[in-house]
This record gives sequence, C-alpha cells and structure tokens, in this order.
Amino acid sequence: MMTEKSMDARMEPDQSGEFERMAVPRSKWKGWKSFLGMYAGEHAAGTEFMIGPLFLTAGVSAFDLIVGLLIGNLLAVLSWRFLTAEIAVNYRYTLYYHLEKIAGKKLVTGYNLANGILFCFLAGSMITVSATAVGIPFQIEMPKLSDTMPNGITWVLIVVAIGTVISLIAAKGYDTVSKAANWMSPIIVLAFLACGLVALNQLEIKGFSDFWNLWGEGSEPFPGQTKYTLWHVVLWSWFANAAMHIGMSDLSVFRFAKSASSGWTTAAGMYVGHYMAWIAAALLYAVYLKTPEAQAFLTNGEAPPVSPGPLAYNAIGTFGLVAVLLAGWTTANPTIYRAGLAFQAIIPRVSTFWVTIIAGAIATFAGIFPAFAMKLLGFVALYGFILAPFGAIIVFEHFFGKRFSLLPFYAAEKNLDFNYAVPLAWGISFGICYFLSFRYDIFLSFLTLPSWILCGTLFLIFSHLFQKR
Repeated sequence: MMTEKSMDARMEPDQSGEFERMAVPRSKWKGWKSFLGMYAGEHAAGTEFMIGPLFLTAGVSAFDLIVGLLIGNLLAVLSWRFLTAEIAVNYRYTLYYHLEKIAGKKLVTGYNLANGILFCFLAGSMITVSATAVGIPFQIEMPKLSDTMPNGITWVLIVVAIGTVISLIAAKGYDTVSKAANWMSPIIVLAFLACGLVALNQLEIKGFSDFWNLWGEGSEPFPGQTKYTLWHVVLWSWFANAAMHIGMSDLSVFRFAKSASSGWTTAAGMYVGHYMAWIAAALLYAVYLKTPEAQAFLTNGEAPPVSPGPLAYNAIGTFGLVAVLLAGWTTANPTIYRAGLAFQAIIPRVSTFWVTIIAGAIATFAGIFPAFAMKLLGFVALYGFILAPFGAIIVFEHFFGKRFSLLPFYAAEKNLDFNYAVPLAWGISFGICYFLSFRYDIFLSFLTLPSWILCGTLFLIFSHLFQKR
C-alpha cells in the first residue's frame, strides 16, 4: 500500500485535471456529499424506468421482488464499501491505470477497448430512455420489446440531439458530472415517488395486502422473456453493477474520496434507485398492463412495449417527461465519462475531453437502436459477467498478494507489456463459466461470482509460478 505522503510525492503536472495516469493529490480529495448526489442520481435514473417494468415481464412474485431486491442491493453496497472504495483510497488510480500496472500496457489496451465500448452501449440505452420522453410531443411511435432498429428519422434526430448535449457535459470532467448529478437527482427521486403514489391510486391499492396481491405468486413470463425467481432477483440486483464494484470500475470515482467510508453513499443509489424506483416503475407498467392496448398485445402473443416516457407522462404529466429525460441523462453522463477514461488509457496523447466526445458519439450511435434498452436485463448481466473478473485480479492482489509472495504492480515494476498471468486467469474462468451457461442454460448472473472467484484464484496461482520462475 502507498502512504498519502508517498502518493503526493509522485504527483506530476496534469493538464486535464483528471489525473488519468497518477494518484489523485490530497488537494483534490472530496467529501462524502460529492458521491451521495452522484450515486443517487446515477442509480435513480434511466435504467430504473426500464428495469422495474422488465421484472414484471419476467413474471416475478411479490415476495421475490421485495425481499430479493432488499438482499441483492445490500450485497452491492457492501461490495462497493469494502472492496472498491477500500482499494481506491489506498492507491487513488483509475481502474485502467491500476490494471495496466499489473497486466501490462499491451494487454490492458484490449480490456480498455472492450470496457469502453460496453459502457458506451449502456449509455446508449439510457439515451434511448430519454428519447422516449422527448418523442412524446412529436407523437413518434415508441420502440417495442422486440424492436432492434430505429423506426424513423425523427427518432434518430432526437437521439442525436440528446446524445450531443450529454456528451458535452461528460467531457467537462468529473466535477461537472458530479454537479449535474447533484442538481438533477432530487428532481428524479421526487418524480419516481410521485409516479409510484399515483400508480398505487390508479391500481386502487388501499393497503399492503393489496400491494402484495398485485404480483401475488407471480405469473408466467411474457413472450420471449425469462422467468425470474428469488435468486434471479438477488443475484441480478447484486451484479447489475458488477463491473462497477467487484469489477473495480468505480476505482475511477472513489479515488477522489477522502476515506473509504464514502463507499456507504452507494446505499442512496441502491435503496432509492434500485429499490424504490424499480418498484415505482413496475407499478407504472402494472397500470399500463390493464389498458386495452396492452391487453391487445397479450392477446396476440406479444409483450406490451416498455416505454418510460409514455408511462411517466400518463402518471404525472409533463413533470414525468422531464424526469425521464433527466433520468436517462444522469446514467449516461457518468457512464460516458467512464468510457472516456477507458479510451484515454489507450490513446493517452489525446485529451480527456476529446476521447470522452468519442465515447459520447459511440453511445449516441448505439442509442439510435432500441435493442440495447429493450434487452437491458440480459445485456447488463452479460457485460458484468465479462468485466467483473478483471476486478478480481486487482482485489486478490491487494488482499492476498503478500501471502503468495507476489511483487505488487508486477508489470510496471518489471517493465513488462504483457503479464501472461492475467489473460490465462480471465480466459480460463470465462471459458468454463460461459460454457456452463451456454450448455446448461444457466442465467449468467448465477455464474458471475464463481467466475470472479475463479479468476482471482487462478491469477494468484499463475502469478506465483511465473514470478518465482
């Protein structure tokens, strides 16, 4: 571990102010309030308008939804606090620079590219969410769950306009992203609460028993969807942000924290966003399912569309549209920022501003295609499964490296471009677990933790053998 004094001693001039390839100096550390707004805004956001309804399409029961989210979100908060934030304040590096010092520059280039592109696709799905709000005044046809392509030039123009504004704000750096989230998050949280209360009234729910009976024992999943049980909900809600916590992506965020206790602020995102907001959004969709339009889709064997803009507008009017627009914004904004850092690690001579603009352009292009938003449950499970095991390499070296007599930051210390222990560990763990998922039709979130543990363990073993030799 590096001490605060030794980290400050290694500071070098940083023109961008984002400290992409050095530890964040003490003068730039931030208190917990800076992270509270960002996490509340990012996780009470656009994804919530999509995920809540998608749980209903999976036929989840009341017990599985309420209890499963309670447990899964707690596990996510603990992962952020005791893994991500703990390591972040010890080194204060971005994920990309930290991993480069372990794996080598050539090897981490491929990871950074994959990481950045996956983050762009996630941000693109949130631009799609915002577009469903802006599209209401233009009376455009909303995408269906089965849609993959844009349905007209108006949709494309709306997505491009939203993506451009979001990208410009993300390119201004962490301070601007944080300030935007702090301003927007109270509005979004209030809107989710209002939507939930209005939906309860529309569903004529008078007490907890009526609320519980709304889902009852669950139902058969909608056409083309997977049936969710308690364990689906627990593991999916835990690993919905696997790339950020056990995957260590949020090292790039918590490196600015004064102490690891700032990791507790993620609870604001999990229990306001991934609990209250998911349930509120599910209630909105429950209201829609009772309409003749939704029943017509079900009668024809189709899943009714999940369009956040119309759902929120039907509940609380124009305020709902504003909330959906901002909700997509507050998720896409920090996600594009993270993607920009990934690309900047590949092309360090290009300024952070311009690589973030590149990330925003990719995200905007992805947002044109509704497929990423409509298949969000499956996509989030996949990208967490791919990226999380790389975080295990950082975690296992930090906590267990000394026990295996490993030299920390081996690639940097030995001036290596390629540390073979990393691709061997990730490749074997990914190959085994993905084969199990494909061969036996196992939901990917069930295999994220086994893959993560296997990757970290193999990394320790291979590193010990290679360094000893």
